[in-house]
Amino acid sequence: MHQNNTTALTLIKSISGIRGTIGGAAGDGLTPVDIVKFTSAFGIWAIQQSGLKKIVIGRDARISGSMVNNLVVGTLQGLGIDVVDLGLSTTPTVEIAVPAEEAAGGIIITASHNPKQWNALKLLNSNGEFISDADGQAVLEIAENSDFNYAAVDDLGKVVLDDSYLQKHIDVILALPLVDVKAITAADFKVVIDCVNSTGGIFVPALLKALGVKTVHELYCEPDGKFPHNPEPLPENLVALSKEVLSKRADIGIAVDPDVDRLCFVCEDGSMFGEEYTLVAVADYVLKHNKGNTVSNLSSTRALRDVTEKAGGEYNAAAVGEVNVVNKMKETNAVIGGEGNGGVIYPELHYGRDALAGIALFLTHLAKSGKTVSALRASYPNYFISKNKITLTPEMDIDALLLKVEEKYKKQPHSTIDGLKIEFDKEWVHLRKSNTEPIIRIYSEASSETVANSLANKIIADIKEILLIE
Repeated sequence: MHQNNTTALTLIKSISGIRGTIGGAAGDGLTPVDIVKFTSAFGIWAIQQSGLKKIVIGRDARISGSMVNNLVVGTLQGLGIDVVDLGLSTTPTVEIAVPAEEAAGGIIITASHNPKQWNALKLLNSNGEFISDADGQAVLEIAENSDFNYAAVDDLGKVVLDDSYLQKHIDVILALPLVDVKAITAADFKVVIDCVNSTGGIFVPALLKALGVKTVHELYCEPDGKFPHNPEPLPENLVALSKEVLSKRADIGIAVDPDVDRLCFVCEDGSMFGEEYTLVAVADYVLKHNKGNTVSNLSSTRALRDVTEKAGGEYNAAAVGEVNVVNKMKETNAVIGGEGNGGVIYPELHYGRDALAGIALFLTHLAKSGKTVSALRASYPNYFISKNKITLTPEMDIDALLLKVEEKYKKQPHSTIDGLKIEFDKEWVHLRKSNTEPIIRIYSEASSETVANSLANKIIADIKEILLIE
């Protein structure tokens, strides 16, 4: 199946890296030539930024991972950069390893929740955090100019294979004051996990064992990259997990994406906890012990704001994209934050989405609450998010269109830091234009599916009316 993917080799801001489909002509997909080019550019940028000649790499288990890994390692060596290769790893593990190794940066070889034909280079700075938009542009400029100067034979980089970070990551999680292994052990949870045949299949069982969970039923834990279903942890992709929770009479189902930075749960009755509520529940627990502020992106549920304000903290919204959430968290000194896609960022550990930390905090919360997972979910404000989109013609001026919608609703509280978000009491609509195609994504949230859908339809009708007038 050939996918023409001409947009893959721009910098996709949401993941701070270079992604594309495997195969095809150079410059069209993520081919060996492109991998070498962008790795060279990043390596040169990393040396310029830090003066260091060491980079940490790790990969998820997707089929193309080994091929991409070989090219990345060889290219970095060719630049005279030493490589610490964590092998099969997770995104948060590499993020923790970069500062621990005092490296110039990191490369995670993963296309996150994208299907198997995709892969990507996720790029980290020397703090182990995703590079900024400006840094990304600098890397792309170096790549486009092919401004590469490789090392002489005596100066080639060396490679160290290091598999110690699985345990190191678990150790730092267990050391967190809010992770209570005794409480989790005493609760004697029966857990079912779906790790989509990627590296979660190595890391999640090891973490659960360390947390004192004795009964773990494993679904799709063979890290061979053969995803048994679409790897994005959405309800329609977690049917097998839901069935297994019921048949094993488990207390909870846990699902992660291929690089283990997104996390969602299935309740003991087989219903979905809702990926939007992963962060809400973890934040609720953290805020009970550390009063403070929270951050999520503009497209995430209002429930986080409700929980935060109830605990006496302040909630702030960031533009979509992990880098933006992290920046807003630093700016507001947030104690917890993340994204409504099941991404939990706990700064006490590091500024990156970390499903492993999320599991440990959630299970402690569940154990201490004494509730079932469904009862815990019922204790939170109930909102429903409806996701729609409008496809427009390529020549359409989408920015001008959004300005007209903003003008119509100027009396409502609204934000333009990322598209247009309009608030109606406890309901909201968020309009964002795509970077890659002529569409407007429309997210709306209300206390019921019907109201959320009608809110979206109202805005869609407004847009159509504006287009007719023109």
